[in-house]
Parts: sequence; structure tokens; C-alpha cells
Amino acid sequence: MFLIGVDYYAATLPEVPTVLWPLYADSAVAVALGALSLATLLPTVGSGDSVTETPANRSLAYLHTVSFVWLVQFGLWPLVSLNLAFESYVTAPDAWIYYWGVLGSHLCFVGLALLFPAFGRTTRGALGVAGTLGVANVAVDYWFGYHPPLLYEPGVGLALATLGIAGFCVWLASRSFRRLGAEPARSRTVR
Repeated sequence: MFLIGVDYYAATLPEVPTVLWPLYADSAVAVALGALSLATLLPTVGSGDSVTETPANRSLAYLHTVSFVWLVQFGLWPLVSLNLAFESYVTAPDAWIYYWGVLGSHLCFVGLALLFPAFGRTTRGALGVAGTLGVANVAVDYWFGYHPPLLYEPGVGLALATLGIAGFCVWLASRSFRRLGAEPARSRTVR
């Protein structure tokens, strides 16, 4: 998935300042972040411990939170962006790939991200960074004009929808992850 994402953006990357590539090639970056988050589980899996007992620290909380938000955001984004020009996409040559393939593969991002709260933690700072990156992505895509290649010129509607998706994803992360340092609630048995 990462290589397909890189291939999708490769032809247009020279037009984008190098420093903005992570915000421009957002789907490929989401997959890379997801893979990096999963790689942090290797020591736990290798030791035979449960992934729900994976050690946590501030750096991992930031990584898992940003990975979660980025995967969900760019898993949901094609539902809006492609359907704003539904007829153009489903009648295009290779519509199976450019519409159905994109929607299906990107929804897998969401499925992957929903695993992360089982082993990850978050902090207010991590949520703030994820939200800031979401706003920065909207600015790069729609204010500076470095949006992903689409079959139409996006307008204010897609920019606002993308901003809304980013806000929803940060909210979802705040509701889904346990807080770093918080002990799980222990059930009490009344006899």
C-alpha cells in the first residue's frame, strides 16, 4: 500500500516543496506511520506478552495517536472527495481501481487504525499535535494548492469537509485511547 501511494504521488512531487511532502503525500504517510506503530509491537509479540500490555511512553503515545488520526482521516477522506465528483470517477477508465479500489483500500486504513487503541495511549499534547497536523494538511492542500491529484478542482466544500474529518478523527482518538499514565479501572465485586 505504501508503494502504491508513493507511485500515486510520484509524478507530482517535484511540484511540491520537499518540506511539504509528508503533508502532501498524506495517504502514503498514513500507511508508513501505521507500519511504524505496528513495528513497535514486535518486542512485545516476540516476548509472548499480550499486545494490550505493551509498554507505553510519551514518544509512543505521540506516534500511536498521530498514526491513528492520520489513518482514519485519510481512510475517510476519499468517501467525500471521490463522491463530490461521483460520475467522473465511476465513468472514468479503470473505475474499478480509481473509485472502488481507492475506497476499499482507504477504508482498510480505518480498520487498521481501530486496532491501535488496544495497545496505544494518548496525551493532550499528542492530540494537539494530531489536530495541528490536520489543520496544516488542509492549509497545504487547499490554501497553498498542493492537494492530491483529483479529476476536478477542489473547492471550499472539500476543504471544510477535510477539516471536519480531521476534527472528528482527533475527537475519536481522544475517546478511543487510554491516557498515558492512567491506570485501568478495576472492577469491584460486592459480596
